[in-house]
Amino acid sequence: MLEPAYQVDVVIVGAGTAGLSAAHRLTSAGISTAVLEAAPYVGGRMSTEKVDGFRLDRIGQLLSTSYPELRTTPGLDSLVLRTFAPGVLLHRDGRTQRAGAPAAGRSARGALHVVRALASAPRGPAATPGRAGTPVGGAVDQARLGAALARIAATPVERVLARPEMPARQALAQRGMPPRTVDGFLRPLLATLLCDPELGTSSRCADLALRAFASGRLCVPEGGAEMLPELLARALPSGTVHTGVRVTSVSTTSVATAEHGEIRCRAVLLATDARAAAELLPGLRVPDFHPVTVVHHTTDDPSAAFSTGTSLLLDADRGGPVAHTAVLSNVDPSRAPGGRVLISSTVLGTPPEGVDTAVRIHLSRLYGTSTRRWETLAVHHTAEAVPAMRPPHDLRRPVRLLAGLYVCGDHRDTSTVQGALHSAHRATAAILADLGAAGSLNSADPAPTLPKAA
Repeated sequence: MLEPAYQVDVVIVGAGTAGLSAAHRLTSAGISTAVLEAAPYVGGRMSTEKVDGFRLDRIGQLLSTSYPELRTTPGLDSLVLRTFAPGVLLHRDGRTQRAGAPAAGRSARGALHVVRALASAPRGPAATPGRAGTPVGGAVDQARLGAALARIAATPVERVLARPEMPARQALAQRGMPPRTVDGFLRPLLATLLCDPELGTSSRCADLALRAFASGRLCVPEGGAEMLPELLARALPSGTVHTGVRVTSVSTTSVATAEHGEIRCRAVLLATDARAAAELLPGLRVPDFHPVTVVHHTTDDPSAAFSTGTSLLLDADRGGPVAHTAVLSNVDPSRAPGGRVLISSTVLGTPPEGVDTAVRIHLSRLYGTSTRRWETLAVHHTAEAVPAMRPPHDLRRPVRLLAGLYVCGDHRDTSTVQGALHSAHRATAAILADLGAAGSLNSADPAPTLPKAA
């Protein structure tokens, strides 16, 4: 125990991605830090269940290689990202079509030249502008889509945040894209990226999601979602993270715990989910949430030929409960034991009764193969999976409540891993500014220890 004034510089409540990344930034600056987590493990919602050699994500939120914080957050140097095939596969009217994949050397100016050339080409039987049954349309529509994606990829974030704000579904109707492209590509894609099937999300947040999609590749952490927080936890100084510790109250100079009494400090950072933060600090806003259900199947049937490869498959018809699905073991072979296939499918919103049966029927149509011999590994339903970002949405909600008390998490930024990491970055910058450049008064001391449980 550190005496006499306090035991640790900063107590972080919550060992999810935001809390662990904040701990890295603080310890790197010489600030003694203790991370307290009520659960017996780190990671929060980024958890992975192990079943018979399979690694099954509970939420399966997608990442993007273009997330800046994945490259700059201390402790994530060894994170391996497994990428999906470029763009996405869209299923509509019994057909599949790849869309959103960047063309070689794509730029907004080059894509616009292609659009103009295609639009001025002579029309004839061999130059039909679209094909019935394709989700996005013909060559002209695809070129327009490519130009739009290249344009948003090149748009500075500050300009995106300055756009008029409205629900995403309303913004889509005003952007001048062909209706087939909106319904066949943008709606299912944004529903997947935002976990919001109704597209009530702020159009600014939707544009940021499209920008990340257009400037990078969709991906997942190798080994499961839990690898991201586990890597962060492993790279912290020994004794920094304490699991199984329930915090019952907080102030600017101490936290009270159920098992270890009071822990004195110079500052407290709440890095829990929004509801848990509001329980500790009544008055904090609790957003609505998007529920997510992930259904994991496996098969060893060699006749189950998956032509989707490493692609993310989206249902543009909305003809069943599955919003998107992938043969995840093709993307990340570490997710399944040898000789087995892992198919992970996501249902957005309230799942139907008999969700597994409904998902199997839907997957049979999407993959064009029988699912009767598939084995269900797990059905994970998370009612409060992703904080909603309805307009007006402040993408930079304050992380400094008052000197000595701070809060971070995806509910203070965007409801993504990038948002969680970025909010932690903002919070630690505020803490370091308030504590001053002197750093820890106990910088020579070992990692803080908690008082023994009563």
